[in-house]
Amino acid sequence: MEYKVQKRLAGIIGKCSPSKVKLDQDRLEEIKESITKADIRGLIKDGAITIRQKKGVSRVRANKIRIQKIKGKRRGQGTRKGTKNARLPRKRQWINRIRLQRSLLKHLRENEMITKKVYGELYLKAKGGFFRNKNHLKLYIEEHNLMIKK
Repeated sequence: MEYKVQKRLAGIIGKCSPSKVKLDQDRLEEIKESITKADIRGLIKDGAITIRQKKGVSRVRANKIRIQKIKGKRRGQGTRKGTKNARLPRKRQWINRIRLQRSLLKHLRENEMITKKVYGELYLKAKGGFFRNKNHLKLYIEEHNLMIKK
């Protein structure tokens, strides 16, 4: 005997295809008598009708790759699509560099490690792109004895 109506109703309730609905072979008489959604819900609750879980695509491999990318892996030549400038624009590089240099200068001035005059000169040099990075700025300060001796 076919249980098309029951399977269809169970599919509607379970939001799946009737082909995913499985009927318990021992309770077929009980299932045959149920013709309303309420009856079907009761049978699903009792376990006479079960709905097979849909197969999905596993995220395990994707998650492994994501974890590696967080660590900074998978950035080699074979992965890169854009140019160096497209991946990190020159403007963004400049912004990062100048912010770092200016924050260092601000820290040195606030802690009175350099004078206001020296701060102004170094600030303008940084603005002009004189320093390659923060370490270059520190090296320049040390070489020219611009730190206030305490």
